[in-house]
Amino acid sequence: MDDILTRFWQEIMERPSGPLALRFYLQPLMATIFAVKDGLRDAREGNPAYFWAVLTDRAHRRYLLQNGWKSTGKIFFLALILDLVYQVIVLGGLRPVEGLVVAIVLALVPYLILRGPVSRIARLLRRGSASSSITSGPLPKRGS
Repeated sequence: MDDILTRFWQEIMERPSGPLALRFYLQPLMATIFAVKDGLRDAREGNPAYFWAVLTDRAHRRYLLQNGWKSTGKIFFLALILDLVYQVIVLGGLRPVEGLVVAIVLALVPYLILRGPVSRIARLLRRGSASSSITSGPLPKRGS
């Protein structure tokens, strides 16, 4: 059992330095772009932080997960397919569990980590710009 886990982690750790290594930058970048886009929409619509809402809002959990999957599903499948291609080329066989781990780490984790904080930051900036625009207008004339 230790041999299997050791091989599993060793093969996972070798991926960023092997063929198709560019995907380790592009796929998290794409997940980040979708997280920012969806987080800004959440802020605009007044929705709660995504990951927290998924964990706590049972009534809307299914909708939230479907919404998140709509943004990350293609990235996830691309990550999975590219990892399977990598496995065939470099490892000479298929290791589907390793492929799932890599796809989750590259496509889903960045999205889950970033969507909520982007929403909160956008909401804070929106409030700050709304209050500063009120006070930064022209000052009234004296004596009026």
